[in-house]
Amino acid sequence: MQLLNQLTTGFVDIFHVANLSAITLGVLVGITVGALPGLTATMSVAIITPVTFSLPPEIGIALLLGVFVGGIYGGSISAILLRTPGTPAAIATVFDGYPMTQQGRAGEALYMALFASVSGGIISAIILITIAPQLAKIALKFGPAEYFGLTVFGISIIASVSGGRVVKGLIPGVIGILLSTVGMDAFTGVPRFTFGSTEMLAGLNLIPVLIGVFATSEVFYQVQRADEKQMAFKGEIKKIYIGIRKMRSYALTIIRSGLIGTFIGIVPGTGGGIAAFISYSEAKRTSKKPEKFGTGILEGVAAAESANNATTGGALVPMLTLGIPGDPVTAVLIGAFMIQGLQPGPLLFQQFGRTVFALFAGLLISNVILFILGMIGLRLFTKVANLPVQVLAPIILLLCFVGSYSVANSMVDVGAMLVMGVIGYFMRKYEFPGAPLVIGMILGPMVEKSLRQALTSSYGSWMIFLKSPICVVFLCLTLSSILLPIVRQRKRR
Repeated sequence: MQLLNQLTTGFVDIFHVANLSAITLGVLVGITVGALPGLTATMSVAIITPVTFSLPPEIGIALLLGVFVGGIYGGSISAILLRTPGTPAAIATVFDGYPMTQQGRAGEALYMALFASVSGGIISAIILITIAPQLAKIALKFGPAEYFGLTVFGISIIASVSGGRVVKGLIPGVIGILLSTVGMDAFTGVPRFTFGSTEMLAGLNLIPVLIGVFATSEVFYQVQRADEKQMAFKGEIKKIYIGIRKMRSYALTIIRSGLIGTFIGIVPGTGGGIAAFISYSEAKRTSKKPEKFGTGILEGVAAAESANNATTGGALVPMLTLGIPGDPVTAVLIGAFMIQGLQPGPLLFQQFGRTVFALFAGLLISNVILFILGMIGLRLFTKVANLPVQVLAPIILLLCFVGSYSVANSMVDVGAMLVMGVIGYFMRKYEFPGAPLVIGMILGPMVEKSLRQALTSSYGSWMIFLKSPICVVFLCLTLSSILLPIVRQRKRR
């Protein structure tokens, strides 16, 4: 009952013109950027984040949640029409979505992708609302030793998000941790790696680094590939709506895939791509006609899209309750929360409980608005996928400059954005993942702080970490998180 009352209060707080307008704008931006091949939801959230600095927390975070939800769905548009996933999460949608386009059934595939995306998003939002407050209550009992184990485990997910290339993930992860040490030491007040610059005493701002790694680098990469032949959808969108009776036959697939996507999203370092593949495989395994998968059936589109959109709510669970990013997008969202004075973690529910439940309500509304905008603009969004890079690149680069400068009105931040953009470009070119760098930069200070606090309270005894059962569990999870990808890699060889 208390949970229901809190959620009702959240809906009351979020039902204002400014909040609803922000969510609508966010969903629209997310769909548009997500539909562009190569431009990810992470990039769109990173670009929009500086816009939220001057906004109240509810409006700013609601805008970003709208971008997140819209961006994940938007990737399905180019996946279905062009056989080019707009986001990595939409790769599995290609398997049946594009064959349906070849059969002249693109409208049906797009409608199913929209309906399944919204359904998966709502399922994950409901589970987030149910699980997150209870998990936060448990996390409130954590001390420095427990936080050390937790944050070390958070950093270890670098191995999981490295796409099977552990070494290539560890290198940017270490760079991120080193970047987090720039500035004045919080315990001793000694400057570290500032090179005599007073502007560097406060450390590197997270937002310019995020924009550089995820947005500026992507612009550089897409411009380099601008000479490549760009595919264009030349067909016609005919039938869109699918009857209720026919949709009922896919209800079980959508619900099952939504649950799979949510719980995979809760596991740090997974993401929509993995959830979509697992859900697609499960749908094929339990189907009465598994041989039809890959030939253009609605069940395949439903399974992939319900799962990848369900990770939106799932990935927010570890971020909100423990302060650990569930995927690259939530890594960017942590930066946005911190700028707004909201530190993700168990204390967030205690200190800003009303704001958190307003955001839960905003996530549910985002999915409803996604369906409305999707139905209204389905034919229009298909045109977005054909926009040339030469038009988009200057606009996005300008937003990167403005966004970086607006953080603290400092050209140092603009310089940091450009430097990280160049670094991010070479990382992208040579297949070094960007997420580990951001994870290292966010969690590095937390590990250092909890480690020093724990050792201070135990008078320098390292046994404090072994005396805490919770810390021991997290350290064991850390070992498994690092070793499992290595074991899988050796098995492949």
